[in-house]
Amino acid sequence: MLDFWLKMISRGWREFSPLVVTYQVLSSASVDDLWQKVVDLADVSWHPLLAKTDVPRGQTPKPGLNYQAVSRLFPMPIQIFVERVLPQELLSVRIFALPGVEERVTYRVESTVCGTCVSYSVTLKGWLSPLVWSVIRPYAAKVASELAQAVERELLTNSTSRQKFAKPDGLDFFSLVLWIGFGQALVQAIAPTHLLS
Repeated sequence: MLDFWLKMISRGWREFSPLVVTYQVLSSASVDDLWQKVVDLADVSWHPLLAKTDVPRGQTPKPGLNYQAVSRLFPMPIQIFVERVLPQELLSVRIFALPGVEERVTYRVESTVCGTCVSYSVTLKGWLSPLVWSVIRPYAAKVASELAQAVERELLTNSTSRQKFAKPDGLDFFSLVLWIGFGQALVQAIAPTHLLS
């Protein structure tokens, strides 16, 4: 903390250079599945930094959309402004939480040879940015991985449910005819000849 104030004094209260950090993770989920989770602004249950939003379910992000969220770290509302949306690729928002700090967050989803790459970038500006970053850094480092894991868990759960309720293999019409024919031949072979005459 003392280092922070010493830097402030030595810089003569000039604005700090922007802090830019990007976290990436590979996922086995598709671009479409990951994108659907990113743009579901009403569901932030997976998000390490956000507890809830006031976005109605089904609302899709569009440039100019302004909404409120509550942080998991501080029980206070924060304003979020959607800056840029490239469908299936990028969502960029600006976050207004405290005076003295300007935060921009960018989610990016792209297909690669090894899987789907999920990126979470944070840009902080302002004289309070070093202090804010020291608090949110451990949580920001988990956002991309938590997003990927949440989608992969949902896909696994849905796949298991489909297998559980799927029609068993081998009960199609052709198999049924074979079983009936085999059953009749078996009965005729086992039954006593005087019963058949």
